[in-house]
Amino acid sequence: MISSPRPNLLSDEAKAKLRQVSTATLTSQLGKHGLRNTFLAGLYSLRPDLRMVGYAFTLRFIPAREDLADELYDNTKNVQRLAVEAIGPEDVLVIDARNDTSSASLGHILGTRITMRGAAGLVTDGALRDTPGFRDLALPTYIRAAHANTSFVAHHPVEMQVPIGCTGVAVLPGDLLVGDGEGVVVIPSQMAEAVAHAAFEQEIREAFLLQKIVRGASIIGVYPPNETTLAEFAHWRQEKEM
Repeated sequence: MISSPRPNLLSDEAKAKLRQVSTATLTSQLGKHGLRNTFLAGLYSLRPDLRMVGYAFTLRFIPAREDLADELYDNTKNVQRLAVEAIGPEDVLVIDARNDTSSASLGHILGTRITMRGAAGLVTDGALRDTPGFRDLALPTYIRAAHANTSFVAHHPVEMQVPIGCTGVAVLPGDLLVGDGEGVVVIPSQMAEAVAHAAFEQEIREAFLLQKIVRGASIIGVYPPNETTLAEFAHWRQEKEM
């Protein structure tokens, strides 16, 4: 069985913070580390009420070709099926479908199976079939489109647990995937712990700044904050913690 490589495990505290902060905040923090291409643009959530935090378990498709077709889906050989049976708790199945939505990359029965195996989510830059069923699963799911065709019409699975591209964003096995109602962001595993804590602090500060804006303050000197506003925030934070 191939397990998800996790070279940098997150602390429970960091995971809890990632379940609270927005993907927008995370992209800002990743930008401070010099990373500009981390948001999986063009996807939408089938369960926007669920948050997603997990480690990337990757699956790569190439275009279908008739001599490669496995219409019977041999569970002992088909890489898609092997991935479904290898995924484990806290894994997010991330599929490189080449942004091709001309057939599904997975369906509801396999989605149910990875849910039962403890998967933390499912992300594809292609399509899924049986999408009404996915809306009943307790599985954060992000897709580009819905399509009723089975996967072999357009896709042939070739590799799992290798670096892939998803919506043009690099995803390595073991990277952190965080999803909210806006979409999904990829956090390189080696910086995920630091990013989680910094993002949480950013959101506390921005909650304070938003209060000032709601009360009628100008953005000048507030967003971004000047020294006076930062001092006011420090005092507010200290009072909150007392």
